[in-house]
Amino acid sequence: MISVNQLTVHFGSVELFNDITFIINPHDRIGLVGKNGAGKSTMLKIIAGLQQPEGGEVVISEDTSIGYLPQQMVLRDGKTVRQEACSAFEETLKLEKEIQKINKQLTERTDYESDGYMKLIEKLSHYNDRFEMLGGGAMTGEVEKTLLGLGFMPDELDRPTTTFSGGWRMRIELAKILLRKPGVFLLDEPTNHLDIESIQWLEDFLKDYNGAVLVISHDRAFLDNVTNRTIEISLGRIYDYDAAYSKFVILREERRAQQLAAYRNQQKMIADTEAFIERFRYKPTKAVQVQSRIKQLEKIERLEVDEEDLSAIHVKFPPAPRSGTVVVEVKELSKRYGPKLILDKVDLVVERGEHIAFVGRNGEGKSTLSKIIMGETEHEGLLKVGHNVNIGYFAQNQDEIMDGEATVFETLDEIAVGDIRTKVRDILGSFLFRGEDIDKKVKVLSGGERSRLAMAKLLLQPYNLLLLDEPTNHMDMRSKDTLKQALLQYNGTIILVSHDRQFLDGLVSKVYEFKSKKIKQFIGGIYDFLQKKKLDNLHELERKEVETVIPPSPSKISQNKMTYEEKKEYDRELRKITSQISKSEKEIEQYEKEIAEIDGQMANPEKINDNELFDRYALLKKNLQKEMDQWEKLNEDLQNFQNANNVSI
Repeated sequence: MISVNQLTVHFGSVELFNDITFIINPHDRIGLVGKNGAGKSTMLKIIAGLQQPEGGEVVISEDTSIGYLPQQMVLRDGKTVRQEACSAFEETLKLEKEIQKINKQLTERTDYESDGYMKLIEKLSHYNDRFEMLGGGAMTGEVEKTLLGLGFMPDELDRPTTTFSGGWRMRIELAKILLRKPGVFLLDEPTNHLDIESIQWLEDFLKDYNGAVLVISHDRAFLDNVTNRTIEISLGRIYDYDAAYSKFVILREERRAQQLAAYRNQQKMIADTEAFIERFRYKPTKAVQVQSRIKQLEKIERLEVDEEDLSAIHVKFPPAPRSGTVVVEVKELSKRYGPKLILDKVDLVVERGEHIAFVGRNGEGKSTLSKIIMGETEHEGLLKVGHNVNIGYFAQNQDEIMDGEATVFETLDEIAVGDIRTKVRDILGSFLFRGEDIDKKVKVLSGGERSRLAMAKLLLQPYNLLLLDEPTNHMDMRSKDTLKQALLQYNGTIILVSHDRQFLDGLVSKVYEFKSKKIKQFIGGIYDFLQKKKLDNLHELERKEVETVIPPSPSKISQNKMTYEEKKEYDRELRKITSQISKSEKEIEQYEKEIAEIDGQMANPEKINDNELFDRYALLKKNLQKEMDQWEKLNEDLQNFQNANNVSI
């Protein structure tokens, strides 16, 4: 399908690729990983034909089409969201026009037996077949389905693209690529502009897609859910594994451990052999053995250990000064941008030491509330920042707020105060800005470098509230892991706006969902929230399914008046709900049985310090309550269903 052969690329004196070779097969799901600056984006550009290598070649089979999504692109104006997405169907739209043109000609002609008329009929048949093969009849539905899946609302599809932010317009470009259904997707950080729900939709789309996927992403959960092969670029070489990212990390460590063990064993054998040769070199009685050992050393194939890039950022936030108990308080806060209402009378209380996440669809007000807390934008209602609260802010739009003409060093030096100014170079060094790097202008930095520079600014003084808006965008895996560990050790309060599930996992204990101009609190981690959301969505789906069988006319109110088909549908839905209730009752019975058994064990004084037993008991009680809530909900659904059909239990 695509063959990358002996690729070589240099950037100045730096060797980016050294004789790299690999193949992309049909249906491959490949995660392309490596540190920022390793050459991942360059690799995609070369495969897409947008950049030429110094050596080697990329061979693409004739029937293979490519859809390429870069990190940054020039966005076009002048169309609505729907019209721009429909431009993906360029061939289909041309066919549609040709079909309309031929149909018009056929209605105007009367020479039904002529060769010209028959040729038009043949051409029309060919065009119709091609139109159907490309899914032309379902084009409108596919466009809407894809745009809605990527987070657009139905009433936004006919708005001009110019009314959307850059992130939303990147979604339109992603939609166009998905709609073209190429043989190979080349996606460079596709999740950077998506929220959690849209990322999950994209995961499902790519998992079911019939073509190949080569994706660059620093979202570990996304890679694990989408890919089954990982190619790592490191120090000019590649390492190819038939495994998703998390499994690849384990296999890479195992491979390196085996390499080191084999290398050490060989080095010991070489040292022992050389010692033998040196010891008996001049003894005639050992001459044969010495010559044999010398030949043995000459024939041995020396093992090497792969060079490993161990460079990593070092983050340790200064201890947080003590703040008041209430760090941020929001009451009936509203925010409008012109006539558009973003937040409508929302309430929020953040207490000292809490680690919370803001999640939700892009455009629902997460970044807006962050800016309000920072005092960067006006609002209606009450916002109160607590006593002695000092906020460290990482803004999502680093490109806009940093001075592109300033150097890396100047960016920190101009805001550093007091003794910390003497440590600016050390801080920059801990974020991998060393030597000549500190004299680079901000405008030439990569996305990952800008993120590191913005994060370095947070170390210049002690903050007790860190407000971080998408801090991991453009960060490589190792940098994200380092930042996460630093935040886990931080003793202040944290508000995180993020779509990165793996990064949030274990880091936050409370989630606020922004939806429909309101915010809703969920106690627990990010995966607790997602599980709850999935359950809620399932309940909503069940309610909709019930509604679809509610008869619309008086003739269907009574079960006795149902037609045969309606009765079958009614019985099917009734069996479904009652089966769920029965299953739930069995779960409740099992939980109660296990809890009773542990109650008996806990009466034993020897078990008083059995923490594992107490943890198991607490988990069972929690699961029991959850299942009882589910049972009540199912019974309510059953009652509503039967009431709608005028049937009593």
